[in-house]
Amino acid sequence: MKNTIKVERAKNNLTQAQLAELAKVSRQTINAMELGKYAPSTILALRLANIFNVEVSEIFTLEESDW
Repeated sequence: MKNTIKVERAKNNLTQAQLAELAKVSRQTINAMELGKYAPSTILALRLANIFNVEVSEIFTLEESDW
């Protein structure tokens, strides 16, 4: 699954640590998501969308291998 978390963080001037605090996860979780090594739960995806004020589909997109 692709994501634009790093881009959204930059747009909102947030560090990984700041975003982690807002999303109630560890900085390592944010880092793993940005690197594509961790797919978030539905709840976390919704939290991130709320923090960035965008739709979940604007942050996360499925890749061919996800089907």
